[in-house]
Amino acid sequence: MSLPKAFTQRLEQIVPRERFENVLSTFDLPKQVTFRVNPLQTTPEALEAELTASAIAFERIEWGVLQGVYRINPADKLRLTQTEAFYKGHFYIQNLSSMIAPILLAPEPEETVLDLAAAPGGKTLILASMMQNTGWLSAVEPSRERFFRMCDNLKSQGVTNAHTYMTDGRSVGKKCPLMFDRILLDAPCSSEARFKSFDEKSTMFWTLHKVKETSKLQRRLLLSAFDALKPGGKLLYSTCSFSPEENESPLQHLLERHGEHLKTLPLVLPFDNVQKPLTHWGKEIFDERLQNAVRILPTDTIDGFFICLLEKTQ
Repeated sequence: MSLPKAFTQRLEQIVPRERFENVLSTFDLPKQVTFRVNPLQTTPEALEAELTASAIAFERIEWGVLQGVYRINPADKLRLTQTEAFYKGHFYIQNLSSMIAPILLAPEPEETVLDLAAAPGGKTLILASMMQNTGWLSAVEPSRERFFRMCDNLKSQGVTNAHTYMTDGRSVGKKCPLMFDRILLDAPCSSEARFKSFDEKSTMFWTLHKVKETSKLQRRLLLSAFDALKPGGKLLYSTCSFSPEENESPLQHLLERHGEHLKTLPLVLPFDNVQKPLTHWGKEIFDERLQNAVRILPTDTIDGFFICLLEKTQ
């Protein structure tokens, strides 16, 4: 088995030449399993005691901005999900890239916050934890199956400040104009960062047509998020895709529509497997403000990711 040829050819144009082979190799092996403590239910010290009692060997990940984050061997994942700590919601299994997105958005207690594409709820949980279960947290998901899975996750993890809505995120801006202090849009995408060369199911639905169709959805979600954001509010856009059509291009569309009311904010990440966004793709030239965004390159532990933080100036 192998990755789609069209995908690897495009990836070679996106990733720096000197890093391409290393990036490509990360699709060939299962990644280390990472998870984080749920501070709404327990503490890092108590969780570590539970893991030790269950004979789960873990390694702490010291990131500064992220507390209570751990890594285990993929072979131990099943045993981890059979522990009492798992059933009590004392931790949440999540890739490091996904953890960093809500951390960078940095919601505060008592704020009004929107997670515009929230299921399955892992990032929503971090938002609720940072808000200390106060304020108003709206979690939106259009898919019925994914919506109820998200609701179950939030309940089991002890989230009490979330208000869940089974609705299309593209309509939220008109329904709730200028309402939110912070918005997280971890947009639906082609999930290229989750491809595995040893699992053909991971790539079977990927096509260039799907990438372009997804880009159209992302553009409309970004415009909706802009409408729902208060002046002075912050919007974090992210995907687990490499394609510029799903990253730089939707943001370029947003800046072309509302650039006089937006600025991008520089990001500081606690690792160096990153690259700056592209300056162009095909015939499209990207706004220089997008250089503040970051494309995270995959490793044996971290999934590929794209993150851009914007502030609405007026």
